[in-house]
Amino acid sequence: MEKVISVKRLLGIIKAPGKRRKSIVFTNGCFDILHAGHVRYLKKARALGDILVVGLNSDSSMRAIKGRGRPIVPETERAEVISALSSVDFVVIFNETTPIRLIEAIRPDVLVKGADWKRGQIVGEDVLKSYGGRVSRIRLLKGKSTTNIIKKILRLYKS
Repeated sequence: MEKVISVKRLLGIIKAPGKRRKSIVFTNGCFDILHAGHVRYLKKARALGDILVVGLNSDSSMRAIKGRGRPIVPETERAEVISALSSVDFVVIFNETTPIRLIEAIRPDVLVKGADWKRGQIVGEDVLKSYGGRVSRIRLLKGKSTTNIIKKILRLYKS
């Protein structure tokens, strides 16, 4: 089964009549250069339910958030790499700077963000609370970030 799909196709799969209801976990991010912190985070997120859906920021969305020079890896390649992880069931690329419309459409049971996000500042938290969903914050692997990887590369290869 193809893992990188449109939101319309995802909704058809997770809301198919006659199927046993499975708990949906949703998280999102840029995942520009995949590293151990990402892998561990996604594995922990997947353990919180039956199906893990990853909302992936598109290239234009990521540029709006991270600025010029990003992404390093194009969205189609980032989606391919993320979807190759056994912990990830589906990847949906979105163009907005926040995944709020995706969260509203999917209506996950669990919304996952890194523990660096404070309660009350997580996009979609209010939506989940409105129908009884829950938010889970996962502790990040210290020192592991795409920004740190980029800085290290620049230091090592500075002319």
